[in-house]
Amino acid sequence: MSHNLSITETAAWLKARDNFLIITHRRPDGDTIGCAGALTFGLREAGKTAYILPNPEITPRYERFIVGCLAPDGYCPEYVIVVDTASYDLIPKSAKEHTNKISLGIDHHSSNSLFAENTCLDDTRAACGEVIYEILIELSGKISEKSAEALYVALSTDTGCFAYTNTTPNTLRVAAQLIEAGAPNKELNKLLFRTKTHNRVKMEGTINSNLEFHFGGSVALAFITRSMIETIGAKEDDMDDIASLPGTVEGVRAGITIRELTSPTDCKVSVRTTPLINAHKICKHFGGGGHAMAAGYSRNKPIAEIKEELLEVLKDFIPQAESTLVTSSSP
Repeated sequence: MSHNLSITETAAWLKARDNFLIITHRRPDGDTIGCAGALTFGLREAGKTAYILPNPEITPRYERFIVGCLAPDGYCPEYVIVVDTASYDLIPKSAKEHTNKISLGIDHHSSNSLFAENTCLDDTRAACGEVIYEILIELSGKISEKSAEALYVALSTDTGCFAYTNTTPNTLRVAAQLIEAGAPNKELNKLLFRTKTHNRVKMEGTINSNLEFHFGGSVALAFITRSMIETIGAKEDDMDDIASLPGTVEGVRAGITIRELTSPTDCKVSVRTTPLINAHKICKHFGGGGHAMAAGYSRNKPIAEIKEELLEVLKDFIPQAESTLVTSSSP
């Protein structure tokens, strides 16, 4: 059973130890990368040895924030830490040799399975970066410019540049502290939220033109096939936060994206909702989970079958709406 640690206890735990390896989750986003980078910088500034385990799925979009942090070949850590990772299933294959000796998990997902030996969990935080921020303040009493930049990436990406409903007053207070500590918020906002590649624009156009609307328009389904990605020539960098698209349509309370990964029967389902619908409960039905308004799961089935079973489950979450197909463009 995992031992629950408070922020203060976690900082004390880190102070008493050395030689850390930090693991990010599969298909890493800005939060897990930002947390890993900030924690690595913070530990080093406290006189500790710390590295991030190389994750082959890190994209150029985020790797710039952890330059100099990756563990060299042959590095043997004494303690392994996972950040922003709710379960074993989300640990990348590159971390296989470390999965049975995870000393500490730092997270903000209510669905965390408490798989680490010790866990610092606060599911009231919009981003795991908020938890890391408090730990670093306890650890050294300040935030360096490098850590501030990485944590701003963590907070801003997990809140849609502070536009998502998970944003809290504390999120904004922490963001302000990060800016004061040197986080280049203007440059980061432009880079992460106001700049799109040509392929990203093409991908959004293709997805939007094939949206399906169900339950009187309150549910929007988006489909992303390998064929679409290959035809456009999109890279993983072009797919960042693509799951937020269907939820931007007026009247949609649940925006759901079904994406083929390595094959037509290897799919990822991302669910984004308003407070009226619990995304975590929907995904939990299929063995996944996450937050109340942002969750996901994997399915080894073709898109058509996933869509069918998903619509059946959604009837329990939108009982008052009639399943009316407004637009039909199934792949």
